[in-house]
Amino acid sequence: MKRILLCTDGSTFAQSSYPYAAWFAQGMGASVDVLYVTDSRGQATAEASNLSGSIGLGAAESLLKKLVEVEHERAKLNHQKAKLILADAAAAIAAQGATTVKLIHKTGFLVDCLENLEADVDLIVLGKRGEAADFASGHLGANVDRIVRSGHKPCLITPRTVVPMERLLVAYDGSPTGQQMLRFLIESPGLRELEIHLLTVAGAESDAEKTRCLAEAEAVLQGAGLMPTASLQVGEPEKAIARHLNDHNISLLLMGAYGHRRIRHLVIGSTTVQLLQSSQIPVLLYR
Repeated sequence: MKRILLCTDGSTFAQSSYPYAAWFAQGMGASVDVLYVTDSRGQATAEASNLSGSIGLGAAESLLKKLVEVEHERAKLNHQKAKLILADAAAAIAAQGATTVKLIHKTGFLVDCLENLEADVDLIVLGKRGEAADFASGHLGANVDRIVRSGHKPCLITPRTVVPMERLLVAYDGSPTGQQMLRFLIESPGLRELEIHLLTVAGAESDAEKTRCLAEAEAVLQGAGLMPTASLQVGEPEKAIARHLNDHNISLLLMGAYGHRRIRHLVIGSTTVQLLQSSQIPVLLYR
C-alpha cells in the first residue's frame, strides 16, 4: 500500500488539508501518516542558558532552575496539544473515507523530521501557510519553501478552502519532471476519473519543440486510455497557467517545482511561487 505523509500544526490551513489527504488516499489506495512536530527550541534555550555573567551565582542557579521547570511544564502542555491535534486530524481524515491512518508525534523541526520520514512515503501533503497565516498573508509559509526545496517526493500544497475535485491541469514542459507527472496521473485511479487538461506554454506559436512535447504527452495519456484536452499557449508561463485555471474552473494543478535555471536547487521557481501565492486550489508539485 502506498503512503501519504500529512503534516499538520492544527491551524486552519492544516485542517483544510485533511479532506484532500483523504481524497488522495482513496484515489491512490494509500494509507495516511499524520505528522505533528513540537518545536523544542524553548526547552533547549532554557537548558543552555548561561546567566553567571549577569547576576550572582546563587541567583543564577535558582533562576535557571525555574526556567527549566517552566519549559518542562510547557513541554507537557505541548504534548497534550499534539495529542489533541493528531486525534482531531485522524477523526477528520477517517470521516472523509480514508481507511488507514497512523499518527506520528516528533519533537524538533519539521524539515529535519521529514528527512527521515519521506523515504518511505509517496506523497507529502501540507497547507500553504501555518499557524502564522494571519500574518504576512500574501506569502507562503516558511515550511512550504523549505520542504519543497529540500524534499524529494511529490508535495501537495493545499489552500484554506476545500473545493470539489472535478478537473485537473497538467502544466507540461517536456522535462523529466513533467514525465513523472504523467506517470503519476496514469497510475492514480482517482485522478484518472477527473477531466484532464494538458497545457504547454511556449514563447511563440512557431515553437516546434514545445509543440512536439505537447503532442508526445498527449499521446502518452491517450495510450493509457485517457482523453486529455491539450492546448499550447503563448506567453509567460505563470500568466498562461493562471488564465487556464480561471477559464476552465480547474480544481487541481500539477506542475514542476522548478524551472530549468542552475539555481533551481536553492529556491522554488518564480512561476511556482507566483502560482502558489495566488492559487485558491491545491497544487501538486514535482521535483
